[in-house]
Amino acid sequence: MSFNNRVTRMFGVEIPIVQAPMGFIAKPALVSAVANAGAIGLVPGSLGIDEVRDDIRRTRDLTDKPFGVNLPIAFVQDIRIIDMIVEEGIRFVTTSAGSPEKHTKTLKAAGLTVFHVVPSLKGALKAVDSGVDGLVVEGSEGAGFKNPRDVTSMVLLPLIASRVGIPIIAAGGMADGRTMAAAFALGAEGVQMGTRMVATVESPVHQNMKQAVVDAEETDTMMINQHNGRPVRVLRTAATAPFELSNEGNPMALLPQTLEMYQNGDLDSGLPQLGQVAGRIEAIQTAAEIIRQTVEEFESILGSLADSYLRA
Repeated sequence: MSFNNRVTRMFGVEIPIVQAPMGFIAKPALVSAVANAGAIGLVPGSLGIDEVRDDIRRTRDLTDKPFGVNLPIAFVQDIRIIDMIVEEGIRFVTTSAGSPEKHTKTLKAAGLTVFHVVPSLKGALKAVDSGVDGLVVEGSEGAGFKNPRDVTSMVLLPLIASRVGIPIIAAGGMADGRTMAAAFALGAEGVQMGTRMVATVESPVHQNMKQAVVDAEETDTMMINQHNGRPVRVLRTAATAPFELSNEGNPMALLPQTLEMYQNGDLDSGLPQLGQVAGRIEAIQTAAEIIRQTVEEFESILGSLADSYLRA
């Protein structure tokens, strides 16, 4: 199936499926595998200029297809990273974790296509006013840090789509062709997958983490740290469970151990960030297999809906 919409045209790709720019997970093997499959790979830009540059160059050694970079605004350590990204030939970025007003003009002036991640209608309208080219609309069922006032994709996506005219990529709950078709019906022109990409052959995390995705039930994630104003969705483990209903303590003390957790597979030593969609993931597959199956199912779903429910 060949896609032709604003997302594929803006990014110069064949398939509007985005691999979420997960820190320590979206490394060159995964980013390049997604790009080689015709979809949208993103290098995380939160780890400092030198490491990001190295990841870009190692990814380019593995693919001749386009890929981008994510800039989490609150964690950008050196603004010169924008110059480096341009020098390395990156043509599109997503921005997140901060105000789109901070860097959008600079990024656009450098010739980059900019999509900004938003968790609310207010944030979406602000991003549009800032001049971004598109939005990544992120529902609260997704993994990681969330808006203190959470809204799920089923409500947020059509709401924002009804109020803006720029293209939207849906994030939160996306894992296959069925969810992709639903997102398109609600106004998206692409989808972003995070948790689904954790459980890939190319993902660098320990097998225990990948298996945790496969084993998880739909109720096995939870939002913690709401009392501190920085809620985060994580897998329920022996380490994280005490924070589920607590208004005390600092679960963020576990955050610095995240990289070690990914490497050694001890899920009780950090904050394993997974989305609710883990409950729908049943196997560890290659990124290419996931993308191919998603597109095939998407096409099948679209073709079957009218036949199943409409009468001539």
